[in-house]
Formats: sequence, C-alpha cells, structure tokens
Amino acid sequence: MTGYVALLRAVNVGGRGILAMKDLQTLCSELGLDNVRTYIQSGNVVFESERPEAALKRMLEAAITKRLGRAVQVLIRTAAELKAIVEANPFPDAQPDQVGVVFLPKPVRPNVLAEIVIQGREEVLAVGREVFVHYPDGMGRSKLKLPFATDGTTRNLNTVGKLLAMATG
Repeated sequence: MTGYVALLRAVNVGGRGILAMKDLQTLCSELGLDNVRTYIQSGNVVFESERPEAALKRMLEAAITKRLGRAVQVLIRTAAELKAIVEANPFPDAQPDQVGVVFLPKPVRPNVLAEIVIQGREEVLAVGREVFVHYPDGMGRSKLKLPFATDGTTRNLNTVGKLLAMATG
C-alpha cells in the first residue's frame, strides 16, 4: 500500500464548488481507497491505495465531477513525494505560513519564471512539479500573478507539513 495525498483545486473557495470534507471522505472510501482522512475544508484528502497515481487522478476527478456537476482538478502526490517537497523548500528561514507551494500536474517550462513580473518582495523558485513562493508580506496582500497556477493548486507549508504528518503517521 502506498500513502497518497490528493489536493483538490477550486473547491470550497468563494462559495463555489462546495464539498464537505465528510462527503469527500465518504466518496473516497466508496471508491475503495483505504485509511481515508481529510484535512481542513480546502480539499485535502490522505489515503492509501495500491493503484498508481494516474489511475487515482482519473478516478477521483470523475467521481468528484459527477458529485459536484462541474469539473474539478485533482493533484496527487505520494507520501514520499510530499516528504521530498518539504525537504526541498528553498526558503527554510521563512515562516511556514508565508511559503506557498503550487502543486502542478507537470513541471513548469524552464523559462516561465523569468516571465513573471514581481511587484512586491516575493521570491519564486521551481522544484520539480512544484513552485515555491515566499510571501514575506503574506499571501493575502500579494499582487503576484502566476499564469501557470491555474493548472494547479496552492497550499502553504503549514498545511503541506500537516498532510505529510498524516500521510506518514
């Protein structure tokens, strides 16, 4: 059995795509996933499965889309991948709630970060399929626009650490 974390994009944000975490947990259990647990109301689910990532992604996206009546993107990482993401944090001295991790389906193209216009004090670095953003003035105050972020979903490092603890504990 492999430990996984699924991150749902654009659920429970701004009053649209409402999916109670208890319902998500039930849905995942009904799909045959084991040891299913959710974390906070932003679409984070931890589980175990023998299925590969691609199959899990397809299965979860289809089931959640059917449930909500609109397409929902799901990004999957193994517990081992999540551990590597936490360890790869390029901003180890920053407050964890000031570091956003943008989870993407594939790595960004190499020159995309050079195209970003940073108006504030943010720092942006890509590592694999993730983009780390240090928001020294807080995420809520940032005017930073990441054009590729629409393909993914962001969690702060506190949330990523909690998901890792759940997936490995």
